[in-house]
Amino acid sequence: MNRFDTKVQYLKYRVLREVARYAWTDRLYDKILDIPSEIVPGKTPTMRCCVYKERAILNERVKLAMGGDPSNPNAIEVIDIACDDCPSGGYEVTTACRGCLAHRCEQACKRGAITFDHNQKAHIDKSKCVECGMCSKVCPYSAIINLKRPCENACKVKAISMSESLAAEIDNSKCISCGACVYQCPFGAISDKSFILDVIDILKKSENNSKYKVYAVVAPSIAGQFAGVSLGKVVSAIKELGFFAVVEAALGADMVADGESKELAEKGFLTSSCCPAFVMYIHQQFPDMVKNISHNLSPMATIAKYMKSVDPSSKVVFIGPCTAKKTEFKKKEVRPYVDSVITFEELQALIDSKDIDMPALSEGHLDNASYFGRIFARSGGVTDAVRQAIKENGIDGFEFKPIVCDGIEQCRAALLRASKGVLPNNFIEGMACVDGCIGGAGCLTHGIKNKAEVDVYGKEALEKNIHDALSQLVMPVQKQ
Repeated sequence: MNRFDTKVQYLKYRVLREVARYAWTDRLYDKILDIPSEIVPGKTPTMRCCVYKERAILNERVKLAMGGDPSNPNAIEVIDIACDDCPSGGYEVTTACRGCLAHRCEQACKRGAITFDHNQKAHIDKSKCVECGMCSKVCPYSAIINLKRPCENACKVKAISMSESLAAEIDNSKCISCGACVYQCPFGAISDKSFILDVIDILKKSENNSKYKVYAVVAPSIAGQFAGVSLGKVVSAIKELGFFAVVEAALGADMVADGESKELAEKGFLTSSCCPAFVMYIHQQFPDMVKNISHNLSPMATIAKYMKSVDPSSKVVFIGPCTAKKTEFKKKEVRPYVDSVITFEELQALIDSKDIDMPALSEGHLDNASYFGRIFARSGGVTDAVRQAIKENGIDGFEFKPIVCDGIEQCRAALLRASKGVLPNNFIEGMACVDGCIGGAGCLTHGIKNKAEVDVYGKEALEKNIHDALSQLVMPVQKQ
């Protein structure tokens, strides 16, 4: 359990692990009783009102572990029956109201929704309230609170609402697959669909087929994700699963930084392309700015494209912290290069499904990216890398004026100003997740520690600048 932030993550991991165990042996679940007893509810409910509901929810979790609803293009899905109808009453007056004489809440409300009882305690008329929040802001006792669901609070693009049955509902036209709701839902009622079975199928076929090799491309945010085990042992564990070699997505980041520096100097204004949720957000909310998105593919797709050009028969699986990558890899411009995507959560489940003892493994190595490519994993890393690339490419006379947007709310503010022509910056680094990729929903752990781990990982790079890393591009996997 200490490998995960929450018990919800642990439950999800256990389901993934058992589904994977069956898949390795060509078996699939055909009924709930196939699931081991440590997961299946017994005669006494432990989490819900009854064992029947627990079993029904578990069935839905198994379906998501096996790929989810194929008719739903979104990587994020809601398990309706698992949604606990969290309170969502909007602004409410709590018992902290002192019935003061100032009545600032009444003065702040432009809709006349605030009234008072005989004790001068405030009340809100829901038929008049427009959820502006002004009453809450002026209350000296902080007695007025906004009762939003955790998923609604987490979703900064307002893609989550309530269905007629009062369960959470996702608007796919607004959702950017960032997974913030997945991580914040206390009941695990929102989850990302898994392609773990596809990855197992690819690996199993490669065992009996010498015509192609399977490569794992790992995101630099992998540093520090696996508690108590060195990164070298994680690399060895990935190979134990059947991957021919492990390649850094950070090398793709070096390629992207090099390309974006030249594109920026040529066009004069650019938004980064590395975060698929950020790119999706621009397409949905700022369509007039799509032309300003860097034409470089993301680091994942860039390195995969290179690998396929060298070895067209190869299969490439991306492993990272990002649920939005599960949507990105299905796009027509990426699909030819990336065969599947799994998260760090799913990688842990895969490793444990084969009972691989990571501490007992020898140390593997990742040594084909620069410091700057590796720090793409944290907020500000892309900006640092593009600045370095401008320097290495000798782009003189160009003034680099970046803005680092940490989280989708900061992205929105910068894009809004840019769309109105009042943004003084010429490069927008957009990260949908707070802290960058290290804050991704598919991480095993979240927190400031991960940023420090990424910086340490970056400093361990053998290649200290971008061009040195790019000079190793004669198929880096040949060194594995």
